[in-house]
Amino acid sequence: MLSGVRSQPLQPGRGPLSPGSRAGIGAALALLALVSAVELADGRPAHYIALMAAAPLVAAALASWRVVLGLGVLATGAGVAFALAEPTTSLVTAVNVAAIALAAALAAGVAAVRQRQAERIAELTRLASVAQQAVLRPLGPQVGTLAVAARYISSTATAEIGGDLYEVMDTPYGVRMIIGDVRGKGLDAVRLASIVLGSYRHVAYERADLRAVVTDLDRAVARNVGDEDFVTAALVEERGGTLTIVNCGHPPPLLLRRGAVIPLEPPAPAPPLGFMPVVRPRVERLEPGDRLLLFTDGLGEARRDGEFFPTADRAWRLLGHGTVADGLASLETALVEWVHGRLDDDIALVLMEYSGPRAAVTAAVPSWEVGAAES
Repeated sequence: MLSGVRSQPLQPGRGPLSPGSRAGIGAALALLALVSAVELADGRPAHYIALMAAAPLVAAALASWRVVLGLGVLATGAGVAFALAEPTTSLVTAVNVAAIALAAALAAGVAAVRQRQAERIAELTRLASVAQQAVLRPLGPQVGTLAVAARYISSTATAEIGGDLYEVMDTPYGVRMIIGDVRGKGLDAVRLASIVLGSYRHVAYERADLRAVVTDLDRAVARNVGDEDFVTAALVEERGGTLTIVNCGHPPPLLLRRGAVIPLEPPAPAPPLGFMPVVRPRVERLEPGDRLLLFTDGLGEARRDGEFFPTADRAWRLLGHGTVADGLASLETALVEWVHGRLDDDIALVLMEYSGPRAAVTAAVPSWEVGAAES
C-alpha cells in the first residue's frame, strides 16, 4: 500500500539503462552491422548507406533520446566513413549521408517527446495510485476476533483508481465493516468514496444501531451527489459471534461454512445510499471457521464469451484454504484467468474468518501490588 517515503526518480541519462533502451541499442547496432556488412561485400561505390538512417529511427521507439542521439551520431559517422572511402564522393552519397544525419535528429526529437509523455503518464498513474491508497487503508491481518484481508482489482492497467470502497474497524459495538460501490469512475468517484468512508469511520463509533449508521451515511451521500448518483453498500457487524448485515442495493455477502456457500440475502430489498434506504437487518450466528466474502458488483459482472464467472460454485474451493489472504489471491488468479485479463469494472474484495469468541483478558497485577492483593 502507500509508502511513507517518496523515492527520487533517476535523472535522465543517469543510472542503468532501461530494458527498452537496451533493446533499442541492440536492434540499432544489429541493423548498422548488417548494412555495413552488405556495403563492404558490395564494394565501391556506396549503394546502401542510406539504410543506416533506419537505425536511430528503430531505437526511437524504445530508447531514451540521448541513446537515440548517440546511435544517430554513430550511424552518421559510419556513413561518412563509407563516403570518404570512395575515390570521389558522389552527390548521391553526400545526400545519403545528409539523410542519415537528418534522420538521426528527427529520431532524437521523437524519442524526447515519447519519453516526456511516458514520464507524465507514469506520474499521473502514481498520483492516481496514491489517491486510491489514501482512501483505502490497509486492512488486517487481524481485527478483533476476525482474520481479515482485502484486495482491490482495477479494470485498467494504467491506474488503480475507482469508486469501490471498503473498511473494517473494531468499535465498541463489535467489529464493523462496510463495502460499497460508487456509481461512476475516476476522481469524482474517488471523492465520493472518500466522503462515504470518512463519514463511516466517524459514525461507526457513535451509533449503536447499524440502521442509524445507514441513515447518517445516506445524508452524507445526498449532500454530495447529483440526482442520479448513488452508492450501493453492505454494512456488517460481528459482535460476540452474532453477525448483523444491512444491505443498501449491494450484492449480498457470501457465507462459507463447512464446504457450503450461502448468499446472505437481505430480508427485504432497499435502495442504495442517496435514495433514503429503509433497511431490515439480517442476523446470523457464526461458527468458528466461518468465512464471509464481501465484494462489489464487478465480480458478479466478470464474464467471458457471455458466461459469468461462477462465484458461488467456485467460492469454497478458492476461498476455503490457507489464510484469508491466500484465499483472495486464489480468487483473483482464477478471475483474471476466466476473463483473459480483461475486466469491465473494478472489483473490491474483503474476506474475513471468524475464529471464535474473544478470550477473556485478565489484567495483570503489578509486582509492587502483589503483597497487597494477597492480604
